Parts: sequence; C-alpha cells; structure tokens
Amino acid sequence: MGRGSYALARVAVVVRAPAGWLWWPGLLAAGTGALVPGLTGRRIGVLAGAALFVITTGAVFTARRRRYEELARGASRAGRAVFLQDRAVTLRNRRRARRWWLLGAFLAAMGSSLAVPAAAGLAMAGAGAGLWAKALWLGGLERRADALLWVRTEAARRSPAAKPVRGYQTTGIAAGDAAPGGAKRRGGRAAARTAVSAAR
Repeated sequence: MGRGSYALARVAVVVRAPAGWLWWPGLLAAGTGALVPGLTGRRIGVLAGAALFVITTGAVFTARRRRYEELARGASRAGRAVFLQDRAVTLRNRRRARRWWLLGAFLAAMGSSLAVPAAAGLAMAGAGAGLWAKALWLGGLERRADALLWVRTEAARRSPAAKPVRGYQTTGIAAGDAAPGGAKRRGGRAAARTAVSAAR
C-alpha cells in the first residue's frame, strides 16, 4: 500500500466469518452428545438444546443492531487511497484470530454432553446461525442504500461494532469480491476489480 493508504474489510464478511466454524462444529458436538445418555437423559438434553438454539440465535442476531445501523447511517465515502481487502483474506484473518476460542467452545460443548446431551452444541450452532442471519440483514442494508459497508481493518479486531470503530466507509455495490451480505460474489474477482475505482 502507498503512503497514506489503509485497508478496509467488508463489515458483513467480518460478521459472518466465524459463523461456519460455530455452526458445523456445534452440530457435530450436538450429534455426538446425543449418543451419550448424560445426567439428564437424551430427551431433556435435546429439548434444552433446541430452546438454547432459538434463544442464542435471536440474541446474537439482535445484539448491537442499533450500533450497526448508527454506523451505517453515518458512513462516509471511501477515498481512492484505500485498499479493499479480499473476502478470503478477511475470513482467514478473522478465523485465525479466534481459532483457540472456537476450539475451546467446541471442546466445552463436547464435554458438557456428559451432563446435558446436545444442549451446548446446539447453542453453539445457534450462535453461528445468528451471525449468518446478521450478515444477511447487513446485506439488506447495503442493497437498500445501494452501497457496500467497509470498516478499517485495525479498528475491527474485536468487532465491527465495537467502541473503537469510529465509522464505516462505503463503496459502490460492485466493489470488491463479496456480494451484499458478505457471500462470495458470482462472476469472480476480475469483474469486481474493474469496478472498484468507479464505485468509489
């Protein structure tokens, strides 16, 4: 990057990055745990897990939504000096920074099945579902505004809605290699790259 330039990461990609690593290990922990009778029995464990799944999904989805909306409303246009971080790089960095936390959550979910089968695993999967749903919600904000939301990479190390985040920046809807909501853009990177300068 040149002098005065800085990197931006897509807000929706940052949000959805841990979703898969919570969803699939959570389901694995729940399925494995359901094979163990546990202290409460399988039926109670699965019912408790289903309730935790719904509660956790809703809690993660609604957490800090007002903060996201406030930052989106106050977003400024990205300048030409910015570097738009690729979706794959954002995903890799985000997951790598949280790999030990995710591993610990998986091991805790597996171990808790000895007491309440499947419950913690379904709660973990619910957290993943909530993050995925929030990314889709952010995609809705982007489509309505016809602009993609970006955040400075160094400001979003904890969360793209944390207090150190002073504001978001926007580009046109065609910039970058991720579609609204953070999913992989169809058509590849080549078409998106040609639109970056014009989209700003």
